[in-house]
Amino acid sequence: MRLNLTKPLIVFDLETTGLDLVKDKIIQISYIKVYPDGKEERRNLFINPERSIPAEVSQLTGISDDDVKDAPTFKEMASDLETQFKGCDFAGFNSNHFDIPMLAEEFLRAGIDFDFSKCRLIDVQTIYHKMERRNLAAAYKFYCGRKMEDDFTAHKADQDTEATYRVLQGELDMYAPGKQEEPERQLNNDMDELAEFSKINNNVDFAGRIIWKEMKDKDGKTLLDADGKPRMYEVFNFGKYKGWGVAEVLHRDPGYYSWMLSSDFTFNTKQILTRIRLREFNNR
Repeated sequence: MRLNLTKPLIVFDLETTGLDLVKDKIIQISYIKVYPDGKEERRNLFINPERSIPAEVSQLTGISDDDVKDAPTFKEMASDLETQFKGCDFAGFNSNHFDIPMLAEEFLRAGIDFDFSKCRLIDVQTIYHKMERRNLAAAYKFYCGRKMEDDFTAHKADQDTEATYRVLQGELDMYAPGKQEEPERQLNNDMDELAEFSKINNNVDFAGRIIWKEMKDKDGKTLLDADGKPRMYEVFNFGKYKGWGVAEVLHRDPGYYSWMLSSDFTFNTKQILTRIRLREFNNR
């Protein structure tokens, strides 16, 4: 469907060195500039972030330091981008949560105060989530073929539990290997596999203060365990030791453990930290 535009729309996506709006930088920006008359202009630009691209980012995006070493910096191309984007609206996927804030930061670092408040910001992911509900009632209708209100009273724990159980059965039936051709849409009736598939983050504790990180050798290559899976270790995800291995910090700065136990962290975080400390003590 042709878009009903009153001014140009920039449909865009960024690749970055990471997700920290303060520290990370853009390494690629691709956009389609759609005009009200239907004309489309496409650009795909590599950007030198003036810092090394983390190995995990290169693996994810396929963009290496060599790909961007001769590319202009964002500051060098900021003026041209400002000209291209001036008077436009913007659209992206999850763009209002990350891409727009990151782009705004880069413009400001380059000394350009691009005023996004004058733009209409359209987030395709938000539209998707609002139009295609992802609550229990929507799941029940999709997997069980019936309206939840016809079978249960909403927002009662025992009723929601029964509905959840039926949804899980419906999911396993729908995504059984014999019913789906694409491997990525197949789920085996196996609790280990389902638990792994259900993970949405790499948290060690529920609050995400400590996270799992792949172990690397001196050349940046991921180390594998006996089963061929990446070896993982715990790192802090906050504060002055963010990115540091928990075990290393406990050895270098034993007082940090006492500080965390006496501070306003969740009991679960303290429990996990204590388990790591005891493990390290026993492995001496």
